[in-house]
Parts: sequence; C-alpha cells; structure tokens
Amino acid sequence: MDMITERYKLSCDRIREIAAVQEVAGIYKEFYRKTADFILLVADAYDNMGKVSGIESMRAQNKALYEDIIGENYDISYANPAFACGKFGRDMGQMMSFLYTELRAMIPYAFEQRVEDMVIRMELFVEIYNAFAYAYSETALETLPEKAAVPNIEDIKETLYWFVSDYSETDAQKRVQSLVDAECDFAVRIITDSDLNDISYLYKYGEYVSPDVEKMALYLNTLSDERIQLMADTYTEGYRIGFAKAHIDLGKKETVDLHYMLGFERVVRAAIVNFEKLGLKPTIYRSENNIFTKSVVRKKGYFGAEANRQFLYDHKDDIALFLDKRLVNRKLEVLTAAYEAVKDKAAKYAGPAVIEVFGETPFAPASRKEACSLDKDQQKLSAELKGASADIVSRYINQEERSFTIIAFPVPSIGERFQEIFDETIKLNTLDYTTYERIQATIIDTLNRAAYVEIKGMNGNKTDLRVALYPLSNPEKEAIFENCVADVNIPVGEVFTSPVLEGTNGKLHVSRVFLNELEYHNLEIDFKDGMTTDYCCTNFESGQENRDYIKANLLFHYDSLPMGEFAIGTNTTAYVTARKYDIANLFPILIAEKTGPHFAIGDTCYSRSEEVKVYNEDGREVVAKDNSISILRKTDPSKAYFACHTDITIPYEELGSIVAYDRDNNAYPIIEKGRFVLEGTQELNVPFDN
Repeated sequence: MDMITERYKLSCDRIREIAAVQEVAGIYKEFYRKTADFILLVADAYDNMGKVSGIESMRAQNKALYEDIIGENYDISYANPAFACGKFGRDMGQMMSFLYTELRAMIPYAFEQRVEDMVIRMELFVEIYNAFAYAYSETALETLPEKAAVPNIEDIKETLYWFVSDYSETDAQKRVQSLVDAECDFAVRIITDSDLNDISYLYKYGEYVSPDVEKMALYLNTLSDERIQLMADTYTEGYRIGFAKAHIDLGKKETVDLHYMLGFERVVRAAIVNFEKLGLKPTIYRSENNIFTKSVVRKKGYFGAEANRQFLYDHKDDIALFLDKRLVNRKLEVLTAAYEAVKDKAAKYAGPAVIEVFGETPFAPASRKEACSLDKDQQKLSAELKGASADIVSRYINQEERSFTIIAFPVPSIGERFQEIFDETIKLNTLDYTTYERIQATIIDTLNRAAYVEIKGMNGNKTDLRVALYPLSNPEKEAIFENCVADVNIPVGEVFTSPVLEGTNGKLHVSRVFLNELEYHNLEIDFKDGMTTDYCCTNFESGQENRDYIKANLLFHYDSLPMGEFAIGTNTTAYVTARKYDIANLFPILIAEKTGPHFAIGDTCYSRSEEVKVYNEDGREVVAKDNSISILRKTDPSKAYFACHTDITIPYEELGSIVAYDRDNNAYPIIEKGRFVLEGTQELNVPFDN
C-alpha cells in the first residue's frame, strides 16, 4: 500500500467515526455529521468507479452528489453562506461554508481517480473537526457554557490559510500540466472510447448532468455525420485560418486545448480527428471550482451544467478569507515553477479552441452580505495577482506564436424552437465571408480617413461617445481597423481597432446586457481620455451595491480600465435572428458583439502579440494595435496589461448614429437610426427589410 492510499484509508476510517458520533458543541453536530456523510458518499463513488452502470443508476448517483445545492435545498445547505452564518455567526459561518464548499470539489476528483486531491481535503476536514472536538472536551472538563466550546477562530483561519498556501504548488503543477501535456487524457478517452449513442457516458466525467445536457447529446445524435462534420470543420478551419492570417507557423505546435460543454462530444470527436490532421493533439481539462482555481465568470476547459449559479457566485471571492501579500507571492512562485517544469511542452502549445453555448436561463445574482468579499487592499492584491500571473504565462506561452478560435451553439433550454435556432446558428456560423469582407473593406476605407468617431444612442439610450483614432502615416499601405471575417471569432461581421485613449471621452449606456454570464440593467460607464471614471447600473436598490457589482465583475477590482477596443458589428443577419426568436439577451458576447457597435474595457485585442504583423485582405497592414497604456510594455510591462477584455455592445435599435469625422471635420455617416447609410454598405440592411 503506497502512502497516499494509506492516508486515504485512514481518513475514511476517521470520517466514518465522525459520521457516527460528533463530539463537538451542539450547534456544530449537524454540520459535521452531514459533511462527513457527504465525504463518504464521494469516497463511495471513488471506491466503486466503473461499477455503477446503467443510465438510471448513474443518474441517481449524480443526483445524490449534487442535490444538496440544487433549488430550495440550497436554502438549508452549509454551502450557502447565509445559512451557515445564521447558524454559526458571520466569521465562523464563512469559514465553515468555505470548508464545506471546498469539500464539494472532491466530486470530480473521485471520477478522475485523483486520490491525492481527495485526501488533502479529507485530512483538512479531520484536522478542523479535531480542533472543535478538543475545544469541546476542554470545555466539558471545566464545565463552561457550551457556546464557549469552540476553538479560537483565528486558529481555524490559520489552518485553512496554510492548506491554501501549502497545496497551491500541487494544484499549479497539475493545472499547468493539463493545459500543455496531451498525456493528461481523462476527458479525451471518454470522447474517443465511449459509445456516444449511449448517453450514459455523460456521467463518467463527475460533472453535474442536467436534463438539458442529456437533451443536447440526444439531439446531436439525431444529426447526420455530414452535419456534425460541417460543424467540426467550421470550428477547426477557423482555427487554422487564424494561424495563417497571422503568419504563424502551426507546424511548430503539438497541442491544442479544447473547451466545450458536456453534450457536444460528437462534434468534439470529429474536431479531434481534424486537429490530428493538422498535427495537433488535444489537451482537455476540467473547468474547476475550488479555492485554487475559480471558473465562475468565464469557464475554461470542459464543464457540465451548473447545479446552482448562485452557489458559484456566493463563493467567487472565498479567497478573501486568506488573501495577503504573502499568499500572492506564493502563488506567483509556484506558477512559475509549474511552467518551468513543462516549458518545452508549453512552447509547443498552439492555443485554445472554444465551443461556447448560449440559451441557458439568464442569471442575475442576489447580493449576499454573508458571502466573502475582498476589501480594498485585497482588491489591489487580486488585480496584481491577475496581471502578474498573465505575465508569467506569457513568458512560457508566447502570445505572438499562438492563436485561438471561438464558436457558439444554443442549448435546448433556449426554448421550444431550439432545433430551428440551432439550424439558424449553423447558418450564421457559415455565412459567406467574402460578402462581409467586401462590405467591411468599404467601412474601413472611410474610417481610415477619420480622426475620430462619434457614437450616439436613441430610444432612451444615453450613449454619447467620441472615440479618437490612430493617425495613419501611409494610408495606401496601412489601416486603422482590422477586417474580421470567420477565423478566430466565428461568425463573421465586425471591423475593430485599438482606439487612441487621449481624446476618447463620453458615456456608454446599454439598457440590458449579459456580460460574462451575468446580467446588467441600465449599465453606464463614463470615459475620460479613454479610461473609465465612473460607472453604475440598476441591478440593486443600493448604488454602492451596483458599483461593487461592476467593479468586481467588469473591472475585476481595478480602479480604472482603458477602452481597449472600438468595433462596428455588421452581422445584421444575427441581429434579426435574435429578434425573430426573442433571444438577444441570450446571445453570447461572441455573437452579440457582431450585432452593433461594441466597446471593450481592458486590454487591446492585440494584447501581448503587438509585434505580430496583421494584414487585411487588401494587403494593408493593421497598425492601430497599441494605446498609451499597452505601449508601456516596452518600458514597464507590469503596467501595460490587465488580463481582462470585456466587450459591451449597443444593439441597433438603441443606436442613433455612428459618424466618422476627418481632420477637417468633414462628416461621414456610417449608421443612422440603426441602419447602414454609408454608400456600399446598404446591403447589410436587407435582413432588416426581410
């Protein structure tokens, strides 16, 4: 018996004892009994891996593992910080809720047979329990009131802190290796070895499998091989074109990491074959949610359904219990070591290929005062950690030598017309790019003359922006905007640039928008010289709550972010599809950004790949890549990047006008009252008329 197996056995034995008898203060007995029972349920899944067969049995097992946080069950779950704080008080309640949540991360580890990741959490639980048991026994001896029969809260916090610090190294090693090493093939084997006609394979991952996930897999199984191949070809060809357009040698790369939601395995299997023809092996890793890796805002890797989005939102800032400068330094140190260990493989990593989904029920989170939140000092540390981590990654994965692609498809929860919408989405993803290339070239020709662009809203939209543009020195050979067709961002339909920050001023307003899976009502952002200066929304009654919501989820705790992109979306077909099926609020940013002008806050589109030469199809080089923040990469790289980029789109029905002005103040209207008016672009209005 090896050491890890022995530790696992000893932990199981001790947790069985705790489940039977809880020698702790009365108010904690239920917590330790229920938590011990849950751990043993996960251990049973680990011990019997491969023995549970038949879809009904697998469904029952999946339900048992996740039911504690589903629906009304969450109201009385220790995973709910409001419930835990109500039981134990705010400070201890937050820590007990964090502990219970971290133990829930064991579920997928049981299915992957990652026993060490289970053991370290089981041992943490036992250590915390022993502290409570010791405090209770001491109290009993001294006949003190039961409310005193708990350990010192700072001692519990320190135990949890050292768990996070000590095991940051182990987590970083596994996470980085799974990104760049094709031998980490747990998910690949499920995709390639399973009979995908038998959807019980969905339960092999250990992810939560909702009825919607099953319906997605069943629907794809009704499609012909030719239809599936078309979807896969569009996806992988966009990836190949991205490398070709950037003049990056794909032949030097060995791995591509695939992101997808469970249910899309038929498409992913066909894509794996396509990528192998390009000389690439797949790396597919789980979108994890533990204290080391949170995937709340934007998922990376493969993922199942969300058993409870509020649960994820409530715990997105659990790191606030521990975050200090020492932990930041520790995390950066272990991340560097993890990449150093696989630097040869990292150099041959080509970049992500992403399948996004849309159509899930919109989510507007409740703000819980009991949930952990970062204080002002921690917000700065969080931003520092995010930026410095991105710097480390870029040292081992050269952004100028990698690319990506993103494509999106609807899921059944989008409504009764799911199959129609799915077919329409395939059409959107395969629109004739030559038509858009030609029309967008006309827009770019006009914008190349411009010194600035004014964007104004209508129908209640308060947008009033002036965006300054990069001055061209050689208009015959240079362009300000990139002509974006169907390569890295599928579907087609935008021209975009990095605006000049100085002189970019005004207000951006959208009445309703979904960004990074969260909903915003009446989002307003003010800019001065290209930097955010103020912001608000109307999600919550309190103005401060609204500001905190935006700062945490759009500004990622930075005090201010630059406008990293200005773009004009041209995919009116996608816009009309959204209105036809009333799904505009469900479109992912990937498609939504093509249905009107959009503005990104954060890094530019060319972040960390500014030196890669990019040319439009007419041969002119795109030269507007930097701004006065990103150019600091040459003198002070720590101030040049923010490791975030969020697109915010104004829909055509709220768009009063887009007008370009040259240096003599001559006006060139591009859009008026939501319709294209520039000569040579009116063809884009046809979907409106039809």
